[in-house]
Amino acid sequence: MTNRRMLLGAAGAAIMLAMGATSAFAQDVTLKLHQFLPAQSAVPSLILDVWADKVEADSGGRIKIDRFPSMQLGGTPPELVDQAIDGVADIVWTVVGYTPGRFPSTEVFELPFFVADPMAASYAYWKMYEADMQDQFDGLHMLGTWVHGPGLFHTTDPVNAPSDLQGMKIRGGSRMVNDMLTAIGATPVGMPVPAVSESLSKGVIDGATLPWEVTSSLKVAELVVNHTDFEGNGLYTLTFIMAMNQGAYDGLPDDLKAVIDANSGLDFSVRAAEANLGADAPSKQIAEDMGNNFITIDQATVDTDWMPLVAPIYGSWVADMDSKGYDGQAMIDRARALMAEYTAAQ
Repeated sequence: MTNRRMLLGAAGAAIMLAMGATSAFAQDVTLKLHQFLPAQSAVPSLILDVWADKVEADSGGRIKIDRFPSMQLGGTPPELVDQAIDGVADIVWTVVGYTPGRFPSTEVFELPFFVADPMAASYAYWKMYEADMQDQFDGLHMLGTWVHGPGLFHTTDPVNAPSDLQGMKIRGGSRMVNDMLTAIGATPVGMPVPAVSESLSKGVIDGATLPWEVTSSLKVAELVVNHTDFEGNGLYTLTFIMAMNQGAYDGLPDDLKAVIDANSGLDFSVRAAEANLGADAPSKQIAEDMGNNFITIDQATVDTDWMPLVAPIYGSWVADMDSKGYDGQAMIDRARALMAEYTAAQ
């Protein structure tokens, strides 16, 4: 009897060990997603949460994604890339231009009056990331690369011509946008998006360059009454990345890597840009309902009054890229060709 009990006990222990090993293999993975906007803003609610919910569902609940908006894990928006590399966060979404000069190739999509269709630009951005940009993002596993809808001016005083910007302090979100503001006569003030509302309300700045979609969460339409947009290509776009700590990705079992992969990449990048663009109209409607002033610069005026001022930025950017070992003109040509390729396929 004693031997039998010992055998049963040993068998039971073996079963428990096996169950423990199986449980350990199939244990849930919790990933921290960190970003700088309030949770109700368009990007978190329409893109990041949708992505995270889909990953959780596709993993059968084995992946859980904790979301930390508004820099709740600490730090400032320019630190998000390093937070992902260092493992403070497992996944981040951020504006590449918050770390100026660190990822120079992405700036091709931030050149003034360069992007007409954010989906086409995001298609080109991912293609170029896969082909030529990965070495700039060591320590990160890229999930998506995209741009927002057309950026425009939101100002206290109306902007009908470059001369109206003389002496105006305008928020810019990246090195390239600040270069553009300088070229057209404004005084650029670099700052991340979360600082815009307070800076406008206190008169630190006279206006901001922003796409429509983010203005609702910042209450921009209540702080300024003039909005200047452009026909044809948008005034500017900023480049985004959504990226994962490389070690966190590498540590996933293959089936969970497959879940992440299936929800990332080219298609996700284009869909994210489409969601960004789709959020423009509701935010613009808020300004319309408030009776704000809308100015649209026609293409002919862009060509005669605005492009000659910003055109030198292209040459200086190419020279800067060339000095860093990149072929700047080839990047411009490649981006344009890929955007045209996307447009032709639609």
